[in-house]
Amino acid sequence: MKVLKEGHLYELDMFEDTPNDSGNQRIQFIEKASIIGSTELETVNNGTTNEEVLEMLIDRMNFLQKIFPCRENALVITKLEEALMWLEKRTKDRKKRGVKGKQIK
Repeated sequence: MKVLKEGHLYELDMFEDTPNDSGNQRIQFIEKASIIGSTELETVNNGTTNEEVLEMLIDRMNFLQKIFPCRENALVITKLEEALMWLEKRTKDRKKRGVKGKQIK
């Protein structure tokens, strides 16, 4: 993994080198910045979210668990689901407090 822009843009290595592959993949996370004189945030670069990446990993691990069932896969799924739950709780709490999408703690 290579960090192209800390917190927002990453380049991931391909597992195997094949002639038709470019060698890596990029993942862009949504990037927001403060609007001067406001607590509001604006999108600078559109991208994915932590929650979407976790949902993708959960789906992949469930697929692998069907093919290669093991305790370790089950534990990984549980921990990924727990991480997703905490992120969703954070978002719900921020919505409830009226600070979602704003630079307010």
